[in-house]
This record gives sequence, C-alpha cells and structure tokens, in this order.
Amino acid sequence: MAVIENSKVTVVGAGSVGSSAAYACLIRGSARHVALYDIATEKVEAEVLDLAHGTQFTGSSDIVGGSDVSVAEGSHVVVITAGAKQNPGQTRIELAEVNAGIIRSMMPQLLEVAPNAIYVLVTNPCDVLTVLAQEATDLPLERIFASGTVLDTSRLRWLLAQRAGVSTSSVHAYIVGEHGDTEFALWSAATIGTVPILDWRPADGSAPFTPGELDEIAVDVRDAAYKVIQGKGATNYAIGLSSARIVEAILNDEHAVMPVSTVLHDFHGVDGVALSVPSIVSATGAAPIRETSFSPKELELFRHSADALLKVADSLR
Repeated sequence: MAVIENSKVTVVGAGSVGSSAAYACLIRGSARHVALYDIATEKVEAEVLDLAHGTQFTGSSDIVGGSDVSVAEGSHVVVITAGAKQNPGQTRIELAEVNAGIIRSMMPQLLEVAPNAIYVLVTNPCDVLTVLAQEATDLPLERIFASGTVLDTSRLRWLLAQRAGVSTSSVHAYIVGEHGDTEFALWSAATIGTVPILDWRPADGSAPFTPGELDEIAVDVRDAAYKVIQGKGATNYAIGLSSARIVEAILNDEHAVMPVSTVLHDFHGVDGVALSVPSIVSATGAAPIRETSFSPKELELFRHSADALLKVADSLR
C-alpha cells in the first residue's frame, strides 16, 4: 500500500461539522497536518487556536488554518463542509441552489492551491453537489466524491448490533442510494458475521428479525439526523468521525470498502448521478464496486433514488 508520507488534509468550513471533522482528524492522527479553512476570519482562527491548545495530547499531528485559501496549499485530501444550513420552511431544492453557488465559486480556488487532492464533499445535499462540482471542475470521477451514506451505514450497523447483541464491527450491512429521503438498506446482502440477517438468532433468546422490523430500523436510520437536530441543533460528532475515517482510507491507501457517493457511469443502468454504493476507497480516490448485486425490489429503489436526484440536479444546471 502506498501510504502518503507527510500527509495533509484540509477541512473547508469551520462550522459545527467542519470543526468536528478537523477535531476528529487531529485526535485520530488521520493526517500529519490538519488545516481548517473558512472565510469567517474570527471564527476559523478561534477554532484553530482551540484545537492547537490541545495538540500536546494528540500525537504527531499539527493544526493550522485561516481565512486565506492558501492554507489548503499542498493538501492530499480536501473535505468540504462549507455551506448554508436548511432554514425552517426552506425546501431542499432551495438549499441546494444556495450551496451549489457556494461550491461552484469555491472549487476553482481550491483546485488552484491543491490541484492533486482528492475532494470529499460533506455539504448537503452532498450527492447533487458532487455532480455539479465534478461538472464544474472536470475532475476524474474517482477524485471527487461525497461522504454519502457512510454515516447512515454506521447508524444502521449500530442499531442492528444493539438489537442482535453483537459488536457493531460484526454487522455487515449498507445503506445505499441518496444520502437523504430515498436512501434504503441493502438487506439482500446484510449479514451478522456470516449469517444472513433474517436467519440470526439473538443469544438472549429474543425473537429474530422480521422484514417489518427491518423496515422500521431503516426508517429510524433515515430520520436519525432529524432527531439529533431537533435536540441539539445540528449533527456533528458522528459525521466528523466518519469524515476522518474516509480521509484515513485515502491517505493510508487502504482499499477499504465504504458506501461513498461517486458520479456513476453505467452502473446498473444509472448514469450521471452521484449515489452511494459500496466502493473501494484508496489513494487514487473512490471506485464503485460494479459487481454489487441488488434484489429486483432494491434495484427499483435504487433507480427511483437516481431519478429523484437527477431532477434536482437538472433544476440547478
């Protein structure tokens, strides 16, 4: 594996998500150098100072940052979290219009200082923005992708593990499609250890999973962010950790399988739309696993998700 030496990650956006991603990268040692960039000078300088004060306890990583895009110079990975939050009464398309403008104006500046970086979009709606950002930059498809359903998949595995009485790492299941309302669980491939999910028998003698219960769990995963936002105003810790994990898979050239969202080309009949599917994440970026199988019902859901996102993307072109 071609581990990147003297690695650098830049997180764009010093809001709750960006600051949490930078913090996660710092404490996990995801990269040798961590940078935080935001146009809000006072905010980003305060966040960097707060993070820097703790570097005695974080190992070998260091943190820099500021409101000049030059802080991203030489980055191997750029994680983009900058964007507007969805306001009460604002539609997802309206939010997409605002954030699409931000991404379009920002990408040329970032490419100028980090022309060889892998770009990971976290800003929502991340799937649509990935398509628009790729079109605006003409970057190779593998070098610009979204965090997609990596966090949703973690939420799914946690819920299944709690119910099954096993560790989260022993659950093998994925959320795929849109990072949003049309996402769905790939139940046909879900296992606990090597046991298909519907065949699992909990050790405590409780009832096995039923298709109806699995549907309810998938809904809980889809709506999890709403519950967190209602209680504390934003989701930040888990998305920060999942972003750091993606960074590590790139910088360590892990060839890790993760459900990130790339612009798909002739993938089960889907073309030109960014959707999350199990993909190999390495130093060259993300490559969808084309052999991923779907049941007939799952394929229908996948194409429905693609159609929904295509309409949004078309409305923003």
